[in-house]
Amino acid sequence: MEDKFGLNKYGITNFRKVFRNLTRTELTEEAVKRNEGFFTNLGAFNILTGKNTGRSPKDRFIVDQKSIHNKIDWNDINMTTTEDIFNKVFVRATAYLQEKDIFIYDGFVGHDPHYSLSLRVITDLASTALLSENVFVSGRDKDPSIWESPDFTVIAVPFCKAVPEVDGTRSDVAILFNFDKKIAIVMGSRYGGEVKKVMFSIMNLILPEKNVFPMHCSANMGKDNTTALYFGLSGTGKTTLSTDPERILIGDDEHGWSNSGIFNIEGGCYAKVIGIAPDTDPEIYSGIKFGTLLENVDVREDRTIDFASKKYTENTRAAIPLEYVPNAKLDATGPSPSTIFFLSADAFGILPPISKLTKAQAMYYFISGYTAKVAGTETGVVQPIPTFSACFGAPFMMRHPVEYAEMLGEKISRHNVDVYLVNTGWAGGPYGTGSRIKLRYTRAMIRAALNGTLKKAEFVKEPYFGLQIPKEIPGTDIPVKLLNPVENWKNKSNYEITARKLAIEFYKNFEKFSDRVSKEIINAGPVIK
Repeated sequence: MEDKFGLNKYGITNFRKVFRNLTRTELTEEAVKRNEGFFTNLGAFNILTGKNTGRSPKDRFIVDQKSIHNKIDWNDINMTTTEDIFNKVFVRATAYLQEKDIFIYDGFVGHDPHYSLSLRVITDLASTALLSENVFVSGRDKDPSIWESPDFTVIAVPFCKAVPEVDGTRSDVAILFNFDKKIAIVMGSRYGGEVKKVMFSIMNLILPEKNVFPMHCSANMGKDNTTALYFGLSGTGKTTLSTDPERILIGDDEHGWSNSGIFNIEGGCYAKVIGIAPDTDPEIYSGIKFGTLLENVDVREDRTIDFASKKYTENTRAAIPLEYVPNAKLDATGPSPSTIFFLSADAFGILPPISKLTKAQAMYYFISGYTAKVAGTETGVVQPIPTFSACFGAPFMMRHPVEYAEMLGEKISRHNVDVYLVNTGWAGGPYGTGSRIKLRYTRAMIRAALNGTLKKAEFVKEPYFGLQIPKEIPGTDIPVKLLNPVENWKNKSNYEITARKLAIEFYKNFEKFSDRVSKEIINAGPVIK
């Protein structure tokens, strides 16, 4: 077959038909023809990803090459593999595509053209191409010659399985990066987050070389054109709080911060949709319509969606184009932020609902990336478990966390940014004893920080973590007692015991970073009494 799409240079030959840059409608039609999923009553197309309903971090490997060896923070997240193993998997992937129809997506990663990467996704599934169309930045109106040599190519073959005994992989799933060849392979997993996060990981390595700070965060903008960032792990409310109807959404998950301002790395939202409802999550809910790709949601016989169901997974997802989200800023850029929020769902009931951080504290809590798991979120979890993910996104950070923290510190100083630690978890006791902080109170605190009200408040110092807590927040109905954690606990001695335990967990986690940071940052952590 004539190779007018340049597939032969990837070793892809003897293919059947090639579909390049189809529209959402065309991709949905092709997915239907190929029985890749089914429609829901809202018009969105739902697929089931099988056993892989989340990322496979233990199957993610980077070819160790001279060009990147000293840049990567090699660890149990950034694991090494060899050229030989990559080549074996590459041959398996390209051979798998023989005699198959192929879908090509050409687009970009990053909305700022000064820092974006051109991207090509090659796959045999229309639904994977639809995911790419929804979560990356469209290149449809650009010069097609750009993709004759794209900055990076992702070969995604979800139903092709690696053979560990032959290929040298850990399992039948293989997520491999080769920076010299500018190729990534996603094999054996249909979960859309693999393709999305492959490119985010690549940006996390490349952007710092361009003096751009890559961030796993959401961002929005007020009517006064001031922007805010929201860092937080899954379950902390990052998407919920950033999709504020009173503010314009820039993006819900991945951003870059250059000297010119911030920009969304993605072209859409890959939102978690477990438990969403039109009254509590109107922006995300309204984006679920024809052209949106759903993953692993439970659909009733009449095609209505049971968003509360965990039949296939708790990690149900929707790949929503940015233009489907009400209040979204379609150029997905904004000025440098004036306010940053670190969100932690503290299931121990120790962290204050909101506290103001110094620059050193901001760097400390950014490196720590704390939240907590509660009973029911994972098998075997029966009581709160502290969870630390450096930079609020360790699985995607290829460089050492301190490198990113230093970039954060420089940005805070240069732009005089206010940074707040926000507890979206429990107060008055741990999970099971205390109560979850009401969303409306959290929203009110964040709005007070954004509109300047919080700057007028009087602050007091919390004894264990050294955090500055507002004594009250004028103009809100937030109970004064709620603002100071110890005041919410009936048993003060239990509070002290629990606070000390959590402080020790922070201390133990931070030990691995202590040789790379200043004493000032180390001392910005909790005080163990």
